[in-house]
Amino acid sequence: MTADRRSQGLLDPVVQAARDELGAAGLPGDQILVLRAIWRDLVTGFASQLSTQGLGFLQMTTLYAVAGTGAMTVADLGEMIGRSPSAASRIATGLEQRGLLRRTEEVADRRQRLLALTPRGAAVLAVFDRARADQFLAVVRPLPMADRAMVAMAVTALASRAMTRGGRLIKAASPG
Repeated sequence: MTADRRSQGLLDPVVQAARDELGAAGLPGDQILVLRAIWRDLVTGFASQLSTQGLGFLQMTTLYAVAGTGAMTVADLGEMIGRSPSAASRIATGLEQRGLLRRTEEVADRRQRLLALTPRGAAVLAVFDRARADQFLAVVRPLPMADRAMVAMAVTALASRAMTRGGRLIKAASPG
């Protein structure tokens, strides 16, 4: 499926671009397709789990955004998830009604409300994180020890270089 399918343009353009970029870094096209398949399984597993929990993607994004900060304003949440403050407030209200988020008054500015995860919200995220980790480990565990060590080194390298000082992932430049 490698050269023939690529030459016929049957690969998704994003996968094709990633293959070309990573191929220049020494990753053959077949490995890129395997990585895409792993990513697909992680994403579809996540989507399936969202459905069983009765949550939407933006709701889960909101929980992760708030969890990464400890507490944040609705305006900050809106900026982080790419929604208006009023849309972010509606999402937060729904999660608050489900007992996953709570709003508290900002001490310095009583007009502001801070969002924070409840213990129940943290527990929901822990279940999602464990399921994704289990999926990843299901792929890695059967590998020979040398390959597992290589995966561990790669994950360590990514983790040590992918974070900003503020604890956020470094974002790729927007295609322009």
